Amino acid sequence: MSRSPASLPGEPARDCKLCPRLVAFRAENARAEPGWHNAPVPSFGPVDARVLIVGLAPGRRGANATGRPFTGDWAGELLYPTLLKFGFARGTYGARADDGLTLADARITNAVRCVPPANKPTGAEAAACGEFLVREIAAMKRLACIITLGNVAHASALKVLGIRRKDAPFGHGTEFQAPDGRHVIASYHCSRLNTNTGRLTTEMFERVFARARAIADGTQP
Repeated sequence: MSRSPASLPGEPARDCKLCPRLVAFRAENARAEPGWHNAPVPSFGPVDARVLIVGLAPGRRGANATGRPFTGDWAGELLYPTLLKFGFARGTYGARADDGLTLADARITNAVRCVPPANKPTGAEAAACGEFLVREIAAMKRLACIITLGNVAHASALKVLGIRRKDAPFGHGTEFQAPDGRHVIASYHCSRLNTNTGRLTTEMFERVFARARAIADGTQP
């Protein structure tokens, strides 16, 4: 089963109180939409996966509502079909957590686990959530490649891996290697803004996942 229970390393408690602003926003959303998830969103996918996708944070009407990363928002409409195309997912994406879709050799998480106001976490919030990413990566013993979606996710992953940002600047399609040999591939976030403006095309996004597939399979250096 690809849904990761909160007992796995790296998952914050449902009532996590590390970030007061995010806690207050969660409570506000819970009052307005009591049927939504309205809590830190757990990672999705097997811990023994060789590829980890790191996003920014849950969308208010997406993962914050459904409880599964990139599910129910615009970004998932590009991410999940891409995962299916390259064999990282099985089933059919139905934009809800109970659609039956599972991940294969891939896991999805976010740099910030709770939905932030205006989809903009602060630096302090990203730093506070960093401890969960540390635990997550440590638990993924077969991890070979991390795909970072956007600059915040990229910075968070580099910090965990001990790579200086000046040595691995963010840019779409850029690739770096950590001291332990794990690869990091940067990608523009698959947000509505980036796709609607043409900053990120389907072809650009798919090239990132084709490269990750090759790294995971050991078919390219």
